Amino acid sequence: MTKAIFPGSFDPLTMGHMNVIERACKIFDEVIVIILENSEKRALFDLEERLHMIKSACAHLSKVSVMSADTLTVEAAKTLGANVIIRGVRSIKDFEYEKDIASVNHHLDQSIETILLYTDERYGFVSSSVIKELLKYGKDINGLVPEAVHSYIQNKF
Repeated sequence: MTKAIFPGSFDPLTMGHMNVIERACKIFDEVIVIILENSEKRALFDLEERLHMIKSACAHLSKVSVMSADTLTVEAAKTLGANVIIRGVRSIKDFEYEKDIASVNHHLDQSIETILLYTDERYGFVSSSVIKELLKYGKDINGLVPEAVHSYIQNKF
């Protein structure tokens, strides 16, 4: 059984993230979406809100579980018995960043592989940062985030 983790801050979960999650479910037996705090980012949604939004958005995917952890990605993978780290890539800029992170992870544990999945072109411009900027100015994010996330955000704001 191949178990993979898809780590990120998911603040909030976007359609690009969902595209990667849904495609990962076609490849792996189990996909664990794991919220890891990014000390370089200031969160708009607290951990419980993000857990709730992701669980709601992924409820239709039986291979997906959602959790959080306060550790390095490689340590989370080892603890969960996952041998694959999934990362989504939108651009060459993302690729270069992810290649460096994959190299660090490989240095820490050679038994864990990083698999890059390119996000569907429709979502190549969508990022959590873009969503937060649009929200800041009261713009509609419908179609850029999963419906469950959109509903939650509409109720919050």
